Amino acid sequence: MQTRPLGQTGYEVTEIGLGTWNIGGAAWGDVEDEAGREVVRTALDSGVDFLDTADVYGDGTSEQHIGAVLDESDYDRENVVVATKAGRRLEPHTAEGYNAENLERFVDRSRENLGTETLDLLQLHCPPNEVYYQPDVFDALDDLKARGKIAHYGVSVEKVEQALKAIEYPGVETVQIIFNMFRQRPAELFFEEAKRRNVGVIVRVPLASGLLTGAIDRETEFPENDHRNFNREGEAFDRGETFAGLPFERGLDAVEAVEKHVPENMTLAQMALRWILDHDAVSTVIPGSTSPEHIRDNVAAAEMEPLSHEIHGAVRDIYEEFVSDDVHHRW
Repeated sequence: MQTRPLGQTGYEVTEIGLGTWNIGGAAWGDVEDEAGREVVRTALDSGVDFLDTADVYGDGTSEQHIGAVLDESDYDRENVVVATKAGRRLEPHTAEGYNAENLERFVDRSRENLGTETLDLLQLHCPPNEVYYQPDVFDALDDLKARGKIAHYGVSVEKVEQALKAIEYPGVETVQIIFNMFRQRPAELFFEEAKRRNVGVIVRVPLASGLLTGAIDRETEFPENDHRNFNREGEAFDRGETFAGLPFERGLDAVEAVEKHVPENMTLAQMALRWILDHDAVSTVIPGSTSPEHIRDNVAAAEMEPLSHEIHGAVRDIYEEFVSDDVHHRW
């Protein structure tokens, strides 16, 4: 698989990584421990060398699965970059909680879960907006880096405006953001600024919570503990994390329009991933899945030819017709 530089971190990471929110067994329905670990193995065996997790995915379960697999004899931890996140363990989740003491406590817990002395990449986990205007938070991250507890740090954001503010801090080397055919705004000013500052861009929710896989239809029912059931209006966390913020029925209308333009040699999911990779500001894309078959199919998208200008134009037209009014101005 092709690799791309992750900003100024010095890491070269595969274009397709692995998001591990799913395997934590929280907010996506129940996932058995061995099934979660097998997801990680499948990704690594398929050539993936970038894994993204967070300390709240299954209350640390996702981190523990990654740590356990990387301790197995078949894998070389030195050849894998693991990014985790911190901040969402705060109750209440307020800007005041993003202080040096709490951040170090979260980092130490993640280091233990992952079985490593130094975290490869720590990301603030979609903090409240006020955090981006608190230099002390980023000073605390600089201190953790100086003491060897983290090697690099960045932010995971909800909104483009937060991403633009975050990269004003020189220590912020990466930004994780939602970007897909139904969330196109980052490709405007943010991608331009990220390239100019050599900031790594990690794309999450690339398949719009499954909408862009073609496996969801109007009859699909989700488990009670699946965020696609309980967070459609943002009841639990930012609405933009579920179906990219698009109302479910409207999203299905948009998917039907996109399906008419899928190349013969691709699945809808592969087209969606290829569309993202056609933007050169992107460092890596982190689709998540509990299906080994889907993981292998996702990896294959990186080896496929870029989409034609005609397809990109059609996707833009679909976005303008079905998506923009609901999504563009919000995130």
